[in-house]
Amino acid sequence: MLISLRYTQRMIVLLSALLFSSVSFAADSNIVTVKDKQDIKVVYDINQNNIEAGIGKGLYYLRGLLEAYQKQGVSEKQLHISVVVHGAAGYWLLKDKPYQEFTGNPFDVNANKKVVQELMDHGVSVELCHVTMKGHGWAENDVLPGVKIVFDAYTRMIDLQQQGYAYIKFI
Repeated sequence: MLISLRYTQRMIVLLSALLFSSVSFAADSNIVTVKDKQDIKVVYDINQNNIEAGIGKGLYYLRGLLEAYQKQGVSEKQLHISVVVHGAAGYWLLKDKPYQEFTGNPFDVNANKKVVQELMDHGVSVELCHVTMKGHGWAENDVLPGVKIVFDAYTRMIDLQQQGYAYIKFI
């Protein structure tokens, strides 16, 4: 019983500290927020196969970016976000059967397809490099519905940057 009581006391202290830090953080008026909430343009460059929370890390953090803008009062209509996927991350945008063929596991399902659909539902343009597709022998019908196929990743990102998009290289 003594161990249980000590554990409970520690948990109360930890939870109290967490609650206190959250309240003080939220009340801090020194936090800098987005000033220009109009016509925000961002292009994400994802070509590394890094995984976070069971999905592609770049997609995971992009979802976080959407949430951060939302919490700062930026309307989805003011966000213009393109994510250009190529190289080692290209298979994230495949339907289950070609995904299974790529991974070599007939029981794999593409965990990225849910977050990809969520991103597209929030207005994000999810784009796959045709050169990456060609290099792996993937066809258009292998790609998740709604994903745009671009001629190549680099010319697409250069074009978007020339249109005023902020560039984020995701590693």
